[in-house]
Amino acid sequence: MTDADIRGGVLKNVINHPSPNFGPRPDGCPIDILVLHYTGMQSAKDALDRLCDPDSSVSSHYLIKEDGRIFRLVDEEKRAWHAGRGIWQDCLDVNSHSIGIEIVNPGHEFGYRPFPDDQIASLIALCQDILTRHDIPTNRIIAHSDMAPDRKEDPGELFPWKLLAENGIGLWPDTEQTAPADLLKIDLPEFDRLLDQIGYGKPADGITDAQRDAYRASRYIAFQRHWRPSNISGVVDGECMGIAKALANKTS
Repeated sequence: MTDADIRGGVLKNVINHPSPNFGPRPDGCPIDILVLHYTGMQSAKDALDRLCDPDSSVSSHYLIKEDGRIFRLVDEEKRAWHAGRGIWQDCLDVNSHSIGIEIVNPGHEFGYRPFPDDQIASLIALCQDILTRHDIPTNRIIAHSDMAPDRKEDPGELFPWKLLAENGIGLWPDTEQTAPADLLKIDLPEFDRLLDQIGYGKPADGITDAQRDAYRASRYIAFQRHWRPSNISGVVDGECMGIAKALANKTS
């Protein structure tokens, strides 16, 4: 059985559950970002209800339940309201450029837990299918926390980014090509430059030094949640330097 057969089997039972919360994409705007979220609510029903509530002003293109069932909420050609304020690489309007997938998980507030195998299998099949229709670079397949590190932490440190990358979805560092972590000099200005190159948004102009420092710290934690989930202390060490260098090499 081929990967296409597996995708077809998973995706043939996608459930249409339209949300009224969408709008048109700007003329000529490419779909070139994929944003992965967790729902962060106490139940899948709560999340689905909110994403389809016209008073909530939020939505996503898809929702995946823990048992692997996929719900299609907004047509991919439409602009769903999942990303909010944030930046990734050169993009200041992530909603207009992106497809958003909500993955049912109670999140850090309500009992964060690992993502079930069936759910991740459906996510991989859905992402692979999306990538057959849209030219989305691997370095623009991101966490919600990547594009909004000062506001968001989903899908969090338990999310299996490496497994997705092994299935052609997203970026993963080739750290064996860098110097051993214990030999790498910790250089915070250089680390900040590498995060800029990878795609993390810079602090806004006109803010205080304290606000700028807080935003920089949030970028460090978001980076660790995605690419070094074993230690999300926010402290930059040699391992972080090596991972950032490897990722920057892949985005150059």
